[in-house]
Amino acid sequence: MNRRWLIILLLVLGTMISWGPAAPRSWGNEATMNLSETDKKLLLQIARDSIEAHLLDKPVPAVSLPQSLCERRGAFVSLHRRGNLRGCIGYLEPVKPLGQTVREMAAAAAFHDPRFRPLGREELADLEVEISVLSPMKLSQDVGEIQVGTHGLYIVQGSCRGLLLPQVATEYHWDRLTFLQQTCCKAGLPPEAWKDPGTKIYTFTAQVFGDHPQKAGCAKP
Repeated sequence: MNRRWLIILLLVLGTMISWGPAAPRSWGNEATMNLSETDKKLLLQIARDSIEAHLLDKPVPAVSLPQSLCERRGAFVSLHRRGNLRGCIGYLEPVKPLGQTVREMAAAAAFHDPRFRPLGREELADLEVEISVLSPMKLSQDVGEIQVGTHGLYIVQGSCRGLLLPQVATEYHWDRLTFLQQTCCKAGLPPEAWKDPGTKIYTFTAQVFGDHPQKAGCAKP
């Protein structure tokens, strides 16, 4: 397993890691994407095709991507089944074209999230796929500007770092304070560590969309 994959897997688990600069210089320079409904449907199909191809041990179908999906973007792919999380892995940084990121992260979430056993063929029929396309990260200067339900949080202190997507706070009906505390805990820090001058708080937004073959209950992060 190469270093980047290990970083992503550990980040999902909220493990303390060492990962270069707290924020790459590229963060904050790109405009937020505005994906069309066609783009979203294509990304969801790419994710499903990738998972199915790995399950059946077949090549992933080639797809002609529109220019919008060739832009480099950070994204997470979350899988749910019967209301329960089944895998979630992604890239924070815009390291690869969005279409490629979704294809790779879908397979990673299905088969390489260390919290779960690899997905089985019998689970494919009622598998729910959710994609979160991230905006660039922005260093927060005032936590009062954090909007629950709109912003995700990425908290960094030394080698400790943790991320929670915007929809997590909504699902659990957290207020701003609880969201900050829970993100600190995800980073392996005390709940009040966000007050420490040495703690950096980054906010981001996400375009979140998915397909839901069956009605599901509240998902667990």
